Amino acid sequence: MKLTIKTHGHINVTSKHKTTFEVTTDPEISIKADCIVGVASEKSMKDFSEDFKKAMRKEDAEIKVILKTKNAFDAITGHGHPDFPLDHPTDIVCRKSDYICGRTLMIYADKAACDLNNDLINDLKNGEEMQVEIIVSDK
Repeated sequence: MKLTIKTHGHINVTSKHKTTFEVTTDPEISIKADCIVGVASEKSMKDFSEDFKKAMRKEDAEIKVILKTKNAFDAITGHGHPDFPLDHPTDIVCRKSDYICGRTLMIYADKAACDLNNDLINDLKNGEEMQVEIIVSDK
């Protein structure tokens, strides 16, 4: 299954967080928001279809996120979990850890904000549009 979300960069994107990265529906972020790489997202966790959420909650779900701007892209792989609430009204978070809350899209991600492609981050600092593709499959 695949879902595509449009979001935008922001002048305060620093991409320094070592364990997560996030996109949010919020239009503004502070310089302290070092995990947020996309703002003004057209969707949050609560907007995902029930079928998509069901696929993400499978024990063997593999989740891949592809981030694309006009000049760069990056791909991140992690895992779903049966305990995912998938109900946060503004945020989507990918985590290297196994922490689960309503904001969690994936756990055991192979990248965090600090690991993302520098060209992608530069586009985001300049406010470029970013496409977020979320692909869920069974292992």
